[in-house]
Amino acid sequence: MLLGELGVFASYAFAPLSLIVPLSAVSVIASAIIGIIFIKEKWKPKDFLRRYVLSFVGCGLAIVGTYLLVTFAPNSHEKMTGENITKHLVSWPFLLYMLVEIILFCLLLYFYKERNANNIVVILLLVALLGSMTVVTVKAVAGMLILSIQGNLQLDYPIFYVMFVCMVATAVYQAAFLGQASQMYDSSLIASVGYILSTTVAITAGAIFYLDFIGEDVLHVCMFALGCLIAFLGVFLITRHRKRAIPFEPYISMDAMPGMQTMHDKGMTVQPDLKASFSYGALENNDNISEIYAPATLPVMQEEHSSRSASGVPYRVLEHTKKE
Repeated sequence: MLLGELGVFASYAFAPLSLIVPLSAVSVIASAIIGIIFIKEKWKPKDFLRRYVLSFVGCGLAIVGTYLLVTFAPNSHEKMTGENITKHLVSWPFLLYMLVEIILFCLLLYFYKERNANNIVVILLLVALLGSMTVVTVKAVAGMLILSIQGNLQLDYPIFYVMFVCMVATAVYQAAFLGQASQMYDSSLIASVGYILSTTVAITAGAIFYLDFIGEDVLHVCMFALGCLIAFLGVFLITRHRKRAIPFEPYISMDAMPGMQTMHDKGMTVQPDLKASFSYGALENNDNISEIYAPATLPVMQEEHSSRSASGVPYRVLEHTKKE
């Protein structure tokens, strides 16, 4: 994983941002294929096709979309010098984009924190907005590091450290929101929806900040957009039938039992008495229960027997009269 992330980090210095971001669909394809191989689940051919046919179709669509992305991606790429990055940072299109993104982020954060809007689109939009700034800053930091290694020192520019701090901060908060989303939603749903939203917002940010599509004709832009849509559909189909196991909940909701709501105030749940036994509906205080409900027991008496007659029955049950 470390080698892969280092490779992705370095790739931002050699290719347009709009090309690298959608290619993360390749990791989804690889995960689907490797998962089928290494899980080694035994399926009948009919069940296997019924379970994985959409995944194979999704892999095919993602491959076609990736081919279109690579073929019709922007070809323009400039060196990430401190002067170029500063020029892009203070350009009015990017400043306007940053204003809109900050307003949208604050609104989404308000609804998420104050209004409890826990919809997956709201959470993953927060992740996508942070992720767009992450990839913009990653490209700047990677480009300046590569130029410094090649002999054109860029580490003496203050913009390098500004971009580095923004990269770390947005990555940390992005991971925090992803962690919160993973506690509420299935990972496959997060992967598909997150890929679509993050890729769309990141391509938009890259096109505005780095001017990726300047000079491209309409046909190339349309084919690039078509490749993105096909890749989105492929990723959605790959993750469509992966269901999350329902977690075990050790309690009974009285609202779910017809006719039982009146047993407790306002249909409160009944917790099991975990201190003694794992019996549903057990109550902590049973002092008011009459002894008549206690189960009847039969006293037993052990007979004396020698070791020679060990095969006999060691217990006998005494009959009781009504008086006893």
